[in-house]
Amino acid sequence: MNETTGPARAALIWAALAAAISVPMLFAATSPYLQWRDAIYIAAGFAGILALGLLLVQPLLIAGYLPGLSVIRARRVHRWIGGALVVAILIHVAGLWFTSPPDMLDALLFRSPTLFSPFGVIGMWAIFATATLALVRRRLRLRTWRITHASLAAVIVGCSVVHGMLIEGTMETMSKAALCTLVIAATFKVQVDLWARKKRAAKQLTELP
Repeated sequence: MNETTGPARAALIWAALAAAISVPMLFAATSPYLQWRDAIYIAAGFAGILALGLLLVQPLLIAGYLPGLSVIRARRVHRWIGGALVVAILIHVAGLWFTSPPDMLDALLFRSPTLFSPFGVIGMWAIFATATLALVRRRLRLRTWRITHASLAAVIVGCSVVHGMLIEGTMETMSKAALCTLVIAATFKVQVDLWARKKRAAKQLTELP
């Protein structure tokens, strides 16, 4: 796809991706809720929004849907963004911990009364588990890595979307819903497409003389 995409279409794809991530952040920046929040809390909140946006980029990279990037470069960027995602989550959690340690402790121990908290915590641990597995990937069988990575990705996306949608905060509802829908759609399509590619490749191998 990257090799055959024309310049105009490539620019359109990148512009659409940038808009999908930046528009919710711009709406959040104009939220009246920010007037009563300190800088650390605001930084923590925007780190969470950025993390949600990065979840849209990750499947597009690994499937080679972003024009102008070779397979090798796309996978390298995928790994770098995975690291950025971990950093964003750490900033998100650390900032919320600094502003309200009791609330964060309740969330981490799954005793928070807010419904969105357990989804956020599960998604966080799934991201950390993915990052840990990525560090030891060469010790894993390829099939084991693919199945585990895909399963964790589904957990991350599902929990992150539910977590974000349940929070009534700085994010504007429609732009947040649009971003969450895109994240789910991209993840689902990529997982289906990659499964189909592997099935076709396996079929071709069996048909070789």
